[in-house]
Amino acid sequence: MNGAERLLETLVNSGVKVCFANPGTSEMQLVSAIGKREEMRAVLCLFEGVASGAADGYARMRDKPAVTLLHVGSGFSNSMANQHNAKRAHVPLVNIVGDHATYHLQFDAPLTSDVPAHARLASDWVAVSESADDLAAAGARAVQASLQGWGKVATLVAPANHAWEEATQVHAAMAPEKPDEVSTQVISSVASLLSNDKSTALFLGGHALREQSLEAAGRIARATGTRIICETFPARLQRGNGRVAVERLPYFAEQAMEVLSGLEQLILVGASAPVSFFAYPGLRSTLSPEQCDIITLAEVDQDTSTALADLAVAINATEPAITAAPATRQPAPTGELTPLAIALTVAQLMPRNAIVSDEAATCGLAMFPATQNAPPHDWMTITGGAIGQGLPLSLGAAIACPDRKVIALQADGSAMYTVQALWSMARENTDVTVVIMNNRSYAILNIELARVGAGKPTPKTLSMFDLSCPDINWVELAKGLGVPATRATTAEEFHQQFGAAMADPGPQLIEVIVVQQMP
Repeated sequence: MNGAERLLETLVNSGVKVCFANPGTSEMQLVSAIGKREEMRAVLCLFEGVASGAADGYARMRDKPAVTLLHVGSGFSNSMANQHNAKRAHVPLVNIVGDHATYHLQFDAPLTSDVPAHARLASDWVAVSESADDLAAAGARAVQASLQGWGKVATLVAPANHAWEEATQVHAAMAPEKPDEVSTQVISSVASLLSNDKSTALFLGGHALREQSLEAAGRIARATGTRIICETFPARLQRGNGRVAVERLPYFAEQAMEVLSGLEQLILVGASAPVSFFAYPGLRSTLSPEQCDIITLAEVDQDTSTALADLAVAINATEPAITAAPATRQPAPTGELTPLAIALTVAQLMPRNAIVSDEAATCGLAMFPATQNAPPHDWMTITGGAIGQGLPLSLGAAIACPDRKVIALQADGSAMYTVQALWSMARENTDVTVVIMNNRSYAILNIELARVGAGKPTPKTLSMFDLSCPDINWVELAKGLGVPATRATTAEEFHQQFGAAMADPGPQLIEVIVVQQMP
């Protein structure tokens, strides 16, 4: 067996069963090796940013890594925006990046670059194999590294000759360390703070937003009057009726400060202290009140679930948490196709255990509150703020959970960054319903232009946020990539089309022509 075949054998033995691939010449032995392993599913992606975003979505839903197969430094660079989002999501992800044969690097061929340097910009762990025999061993280390804490981005650079040369050694899976537990001293200290009558909130992120952790947080909140607030962009929040509701910190700094105003203690659980997404003239970068004490119960890579459960025991919080009630039945929305009308339809017709990928931007501001009491579901967001994540994330989630409906709430501008994901959805027959919020604008930038004090806009300025002239025809675009598509221009049309999509399996796209922009 050659080095590539040994590497694939090691990845499969390590529990990695899906590869999101955009390979090139340097990866041909790896492509051949994947073709010989029935246990490894290969998902072809037409752009590297789709591969990395899909691997992120897969990891969020399975809590184990998929592998990406990328081509040299330029290929990894194309994947970096969604590598950044995956890193911010704290998910396990393994990249295999082919490179020139070691002896060929000296000739500075056109695609030669410093691949490890590219990889370090977006990875927590980087290695270059030293030989054909080392390639498989490095693969085992990469999977192990990706599973440290709750998840890391691990990148293995595979020189082409290490893939084609003979390899004799077999490498077993390497077990990662379990997340660190929070000490009893920290639990006791935080428990005492919850009895000091100060205005307090738990600020949750990461795995603290899973159902079991939220239940413990809910018991703590009921016993102490503590609020439960979550990160603005959580990787995966389990919510809906029967689950503990959380306040989601708003994106805009002024609104976030208002939500946090009056707090005297903010207890971090799997999250960093909240800061403004950008700097703005006259506003602080930190969002919590200046006199608010910031206390850490659990770091993002610690065992947040056990920490919250132990804290609940320490304060004798035995009463069941208050959970969201089922939504009361409302008539179907009618009239103009506003963001709120879209949100109400999604809330009414979303099936139980749906997975929502939210990259709806300004048109999606009504979505989160409107779906609070919808059937239980998972809500994923754009963790690192690099747009173009929503469609690939949905693809990966659908591969991870083929028995669950995936709903992609998607802004039109950011969808164009990774539109190639639609083709992979069709090729893999994934059960994804894409809802394109078409307002023909980078609307968020119109808002930000005023907020940063950049002056009165000119027509030329506004033209740089305008996605019309020509209008993008999402129905034809989707059909050209193999995804059935419809267009809705009224609330009634969208309600009917979304209901049909929820009833039918397979990839579908609904272009909604939004007639009113959310403030």
